[in-house]
Amino acid sequence: MPKYLFQANYTAQGLQGLLKEGGSARRQVFDEMAREQGGTLESFYYAFGGSDLYITFDLPDAATAAAVSLNIGAGGALDISTVQLITAEEIDQACGKTVTYRPPGA
Repeated sequence: MPKYLFQANYTAQGLQGLLKEGGSARRQVFDEMAREQGGTLESFYYAFGGSDLYITFDLPDAATAAAVSLNIGAGGALDISTVQLITAEEIDQACGKTVTYRPPGA
C-alpha cells in the first residue's frame, strides 16, 4: 500500500482546538480517518521547528491521499502538504527503466 507523509502547521484556530482536546485525542481522529479510508496511521509526531506535525499514512491510492489532504486543509485548523514516499525497491525499478531525455541545449 502506498505510503504518504503529511506535514502540517497549526493555524491559530487549530492551536485553540489542540489546547482544548490535547494531542492524543487528535491522533485518534487521524487514526480513525485512516481506517475509514481503508488505510492505516503509521506514525504521528508533534515537532518543534519546520512543521508542527509529521504524520505517515498507508493509504490505498493517490486519490484517497488527495481526498484526505483536501479535507484536512478545508477544515481550517492545519496548513498541510502531502508527499508520496517511495521505497528503495521502487527506486530500484525506476533505475532499471530506459528513458530518452535530452537536456536543454545539448
